[in-house]
Amino acid sequence: MSDPRPIGVFDSGVGGLTVLREILRRSPAESTIYLGDNARAPYGTRSDDEVRRFSTESIDALVERDVKAIVVARNTSTAVAIGDLRRRYDLPVLGVIRPGAVTASLTTRNRRVGVIATPATIRSHAYFAAIKDENPAVEVYEHATPALVPMVEAGLISGPDVEAAVAAALAPLLGERNEDGEFIFPLPSSARIDTLLLGCTHYPLLRPVLAAAAGDRIAIVDSASATASALSELLSINALEAPGSSRGTAADAGHAGHDAPREPAAAPVHVQLTTGDVAAFRAIAERMFSEAFPDVSSVELRPATSGAGLAR
Repeated sequence: MSDPRPIGVFDSGVGGLTVLREILRRSPAESTIYLGDNARAPYGTRSDDEVRRFSTESIDALVERDVKAIVVARNTSTAVAIGDLRRRYDLPVLGVIRPGAVTASLTTRNRRVGVIATPATIRSHAYFAAIKDENPAVEVYEHATPALVPMVEAGLISGPDVEAAVAAALAPLLGERNEDGEFIFPLPSSARIDTLLLGCTHYPLLRPVLAAAAGDRIAIVDSASATASALSELLSINALEAPGSSRGTAADAGHAGHDAPREPAAAPVHVQLTTGDVAAFRAIAERMFSEAFPDVSSVELRPATSGAGLAR
């Protein structure tokens, strides 16, 4: 069996495009609908009630477009609202925290992981709990970095001002360094992290700057790739893969040994929607996807109603 319907991907802005990019790499046969609630970004400084309401309204709009699965490509929404969202919708809902936590717990060598995220995500301690679930011996150091998301939403991902902001954001986790990259006040090895988990989907757009600030000895982990792999498994388990996926193509029955489809797979279709400035969203999308997504459309969200988001 296969399902040609699109995957819905939701974020409060452009950060979830990093997850979408990995989904397309991992599952190129899948169609997608991406919705960025840019008009109300950032979510990370809002109350939990606002995050739940805004997330529900956005995902209702995706469910109305007949998506087969939802990826909540927003750490704040995953941390605050994933339980409510899974109860509301009768279709698979995947968050980004668990896949990222699993990768970080497997990556660390000295069992010390630093997490940077929005205030709401840090307040929830969702990454702390998820990493501890994977390996209780890992020490987790959480730190809110609220200045980074507004920069990315404004299209600022490089330059001296961005480098200064990133250095200031990471300083509590890394300690102060001199121009040679050495610690001014040497810290004992027991206090240093060796893995930095980017707990916000906006942050991979700053990865080169973050990597330069963190140094070569610290591995940087983001949840985008891990989430894309988890989504692929979820679609396979639920028999929701698109025709032409790894389960079977016209030329090859696929690695799982399923029957090849009788008809050639249709080309995937990708739709991008934003509640905010279309031109600003398009500029960042074009930087990431070139001409792959030629247009971006504006969308208005309706207030959520009880049960309105239930699918099928």
